[in-house]
Amino acid sequence: MNIEKAKTIPVACILETLNQQPVNSNEKESWYLSPFRSEKTASFHVHTHKNLWFDFGEAKGGDTISLVQAILQQLGQDDSVSAALQWLDKNIDGTVTYQRPDAPEQTEQPPVLTLKSVSKIKNIALIHYLEKRGIPLSVAERVLKQISFANEKTGKTIFALGLLTEEESFEARNSFFKGSIGKKSISFIRGSQPKPSGINIFEGIFDYLSVITQRNGQPLKNDTIILNSLNCMKQIKPYLYEYGYQFGYSWLDNDEAGRKATPKLIELFKAENIAFCPMNKVYQPYKDVNAAHMAKLEL
Repeated sequence: MNIEKAKTIPVACILETLNQQPVNSNEKESWYLSPFRSEKTASFHVHTHKNLWFDFGEAKGGDTISLVQAILQQLGQDDSVSAALQWLDKNIDGTVTYQRPDAPEQTEQPPVLTLKSVSKIKNIALIHYLEKRGIPLSVAERVLKQISFANEKTGKTIFALGLLTEEESFEARNSFFKGSIGKKSISFIRGSQPKPSGINIFEGIFDYLSVITQRNGQPLKNDTIILNSLNCMKQIKPYLYEYGYQFGYSWLDNDEAGRKATPKLIELFKAENIAFCPMNKVYQPYKDVNAAHMAKLEL
């Protein structure tokens, strides 16, 4: 594939190959969660008419070739123009080219993701991803698995870190993907004490792993629930019911979503006479626990 041909490939087509779907889209533009980091507010902009992208979180952008170069750089691979062209030739159907849209794009259903395998973490890209988040493999492999799953729409197989949920589904994470393989649900992790007095509520698995890493790998004495999504907040109610917890420690993000979710968590604790103990000051002024952990490690 030559440069001229590569520039006709739609940016959206490349993002779809990475299992990225637009959060908002119209005939002029689309907004995505950035493929280069974990985020909850879409900051990756695609100008539909010009077929250009810009990541406001990274303050960089460009055409399709520069996007693929950035992807390869994130993976620690050769990010030259020739390598980008080879990647496009291998991963993108050459018959798909950019065309100026005449009407607003229709919102597509997300692709069906099918679990293929579960194993110990050994993929070097996943290990590097853990390192970038400041999490040692020895800590991560206590609760995470390496999973592979197929995108039935593209036929491609993706490797990711997988956290088992209470619904026997997996929360999947890698450098370019964040989603669920199966039903969205919480994850429960038993503490080291048989009958603990408290329970921790973490928003995401990397926040929990950051705390364990800071404790030199020592597990928490109290039980832990990983929400995996604030939308799963109501699912924790049965786990609190008459269990005898006295204290509830919240580790929600220091952002608007976290602040709005806090009263709901307080209400759930109050119904079971559990004292609410917010831990936000521990990782201020950072957005979440993992961000504070990475800053401490200068990552």
